[in-house]
Amino acid sequence: MSSVLIQRALVFALTSGLSLSAGASTNERGLDARNYDTSISACQDFWQYADGGWLKSNPIPAEYSTWSLDNELQERNLALLKEILENAAKNPGTPGSTTQKIGDFYATAMNQTAINQAGITPIKKDLAAIDAVKSAADVVALIRDWQALGFGVLFEFGADADLKDSANDIGYASQGGLGLPDRDYYIRQDAESKALLEKYHTHIEKMLSLLGEKNAREQSDWVLALETRLAKASLDRVSLRDPIKSYQIVTLKQADTQTPHFSWTEFFKAIHRDDVKRFSLPHPLFFATADKALSDVPVSHWQAYLRWNLIASSADFLGDDFVNAKFDFRGKVLRGTQELKPRWKRVIDSADHALGEVLGQAYVERTFPPEAKARALVLVNNLKVAMHERIEKLAWMSEATKKSAYAKLYTLDPKIGYPDHWRDYSALTIKRDSYLENMRAAIAFEAHRNFAKIDKPVDKTEWGMTPQTVNAYYNPTRNEIVFPAAQLQPPYFDAKADDALNYGGIGAVIGHEMTHAFDDEGSQFDAAGNLKNWWSAQDKKQFESRTAKLVNQFAAYVPIDQLHINGKLTLGENIADLGGLLVAYDAFKLTPQGKGDEKIENLNPDQRFFLSYAQTWRTSQRPEQLKLQVQSNEHAPAKFRVIGPISNVPAFAKAFECKAGDAMVRGADSKVDIW
Repeated sequence: MSSVLIQRALVFALTSGLSLSAGASTNERGLDARNYDTSISACQDFWQYADGGWLKSNPIPAEYSTWSLDNELQERNLALLKEILENAAKNPGTPGSTTQKIGDFYATAMNQTAINQAGITPIKKDLAAIDAVKSAADVVALIRDWQALGFGVLFEFGADADLKDSANDIGYASQGGLGLPDRDYYIRQDAESKALLEKYHTHIEKMLSLLGEKNAREQSDWVLALETRLAKASLDRVSLRDPIKSYQIVTLKQADTQTPHFSWTEFFKAIHRDDVKRFSLPHPLFFATADKALSDVPVSHWQAYLRWNLIASSADFLGDDFVNAKFDFRGKVLRGTQELKPRWKRVIDSADHALGEVLGQAYVERTFPPEAKARALVLVNNLKVAMHERIEKLAWMSEATKKSAYAKLYTLDPKIGYPDHWRDYSALTIKRDSYLENMRAAIAFEAHRNFAKIDKPVDKTEWGMTPQTVNAYYNPTRNEIVFPAAQLQPPYFDAKADDALNYGGIGAVIGHEMTHAFDDEGSQFDAAGNLKNWWSAQDKKQFESRTAKLVNQFAAYVPIDQLHINGKLTLGENIADLGGLLVAYDAFKLTPQGKGDEKIENLNPDQRFFLSYAQTWRTSQRPEQLKLQVQSNEHAPAKFRVIGPISNVPAFAKAFECKAGDAMVRGADSKVDIW
């Protein structure tokens, strides 16, 4: 589990984190007519029109549950990262150097024979510690010790900006402790959900049996019962979108009173921060339930829960039996993935997590020259101009509220490509002996680095994504938009392409992150990044009335079976998609090409803009993955991130000569108009 919970909850990313397959055809840059499906009208289903040919000719590779443009870009990245890591493994250089660290990490992780031979040896000490637990106090002590090493068992904890004093970091505790993606997986009563829960039950049993536990089935009963109890006390994902519900400042004495069986005073001693006097302890029902469970759940049941958490978090770094058993559920059952990724790809994922900015430095040197950052900043500034003009023209917003909106827009900080200051990994020791120990060392290093931030000024130079990540994000407490180098690659961003393609591609991404500053969550934070209202009551009422129409629009979409999109859960992303598209289009219309009508490839400028936007969302998903996304993710599936916003944009209808009554033209009563 992540040790940084508020950042994960509040940072608004573009996507959900979702070599090309044999026979696939795709465009690395520009538009590709092979991607089109002209058997359907652009005015009926623009996503299918723009991407249907690609969907047909690009089957999902067996090792993936989702295949998209972002996956295509990541495959290119993987080839480069593999080369970097293999070179470091062969030529590690000076002991303690960054090259030695990534080289030894990769070499150790790729030594599959040694890992298989080791079996459960790397976790024997942990198993012995669990076996030694004799009392509830021992359970608490072990949980506390694991938390100090960055292992977020039972709950999550980490440092992040104080929501009401964003210049300083504080500690945050948060609900956790579940093995399934969402609390609703434990609660839903339909037949399919019950069947999935039973498969999870069997998976727990399988993993415990691999540890040699004789009563694995009985222990899995205990684990599932405890997780279900915690799930019933947890907030749902829609509630977690409300920042104030994850913010409750308490003193250590108050916290100890709230959870009498779990001492927060002792917890802060364990993480070597006994100087801390206050932190955020929200989610009262969850922590009250967890605390009561510490007193009334038998110790043997807690031991089973601890064993399960241990093997669930360690399996990826152990032998094939554990890796395959985990994949059978996490990959096949939950996501429909047919095959495990090749080992080298999985190891690169681990290296990115453990030593991401070391890899990032090498990646940037090969892919992102300084002039690329300068060109991207020009786009950002052009979109800021367009956003200002859109705010200025809002008839429903008062001048006083507009003034605050301008202040937030003017102070919005763009970060492009890579950090100005690279992370220092000198305190992290990596050896060529144990994959699991190296991964644990990296997790503990990050946990200690994070704990040290508590009650210190926020380091605003720090990034929340590595440069090689194909994604982007907005952070409300820093009022910043961040675009890693990997996101700024063709066809999203291409210096050789016409403006229509760049504004429809990376321009819409920039606009998306920019609009997050003004979505239903981001709009609760002021220009300084503090959770503070800057709206008049009437303007807020108008905003909520307009966003309610977007909730209803998306709630009507049914991506698979009878599953509707959760319009409230996806609202922030849907606001950002619509606003981002409109801002990017307005910025494009300020360019010479946007002001003209010259055709390229028989397409006028506006058609090229909208096709570029739609083709960045080319995505195929396995049914299991699509269900998982609809039921637990704040991002709507790709198709609806095209047809949803597009149908609210009159310029699109004009570009493709769509008429009232067409599916891609919403009527006046249902058309959404926010930013």
